[in-house]
Amino acid sequence: MRSNIEKFGTSAGEIWNVLYNKGSLNKKKIIETTKLNNKNFYIGLGWLARENKIFKEKKSYYRLDNTNLTGEIGKVAGRIWKIIDIWDEVDITSIKKLSGVDDNQIFSGLGWLAREDKIELDEKQKFRLK
Repeated sequence: MRSNIEKFGTSAGEIWNVLYNKGSLNKKKIIETTKLNNKNFYIGLGWLARENKIFKEKKSYYRLDNTNLTGEIGKVAGRIWKIIDIWDEVDITSIKKLSGVDDNQIFSGLGWLAREDKIELDEKQKFRLK
């Protein structure tokens, strides 16, 4: 059985695959093609940004290229890492309250941290540092 964190990588792979095969697409078309929900789209986006594989164009179009999302997603990932480090274990609701960022940014940051293999998710849906 795959862990929840491994599933984050699967979301990234699905996004990568559709962009590789179809070229530049907007968020709506990526979600429609991959059948990912909004949460998993942003988790995959964060994962791919950490891998330096996705570039965001104007009007939420994405393509495979060196990332321009490091400042945007990396900063949030750092904030989330610090929250987990201080609190030891936290759920999404707590991360949202403590970070002051929206759900999409949180999911992207978690995808980034998952790619760095810095977090784990337990059966109670609480994140911890590895």
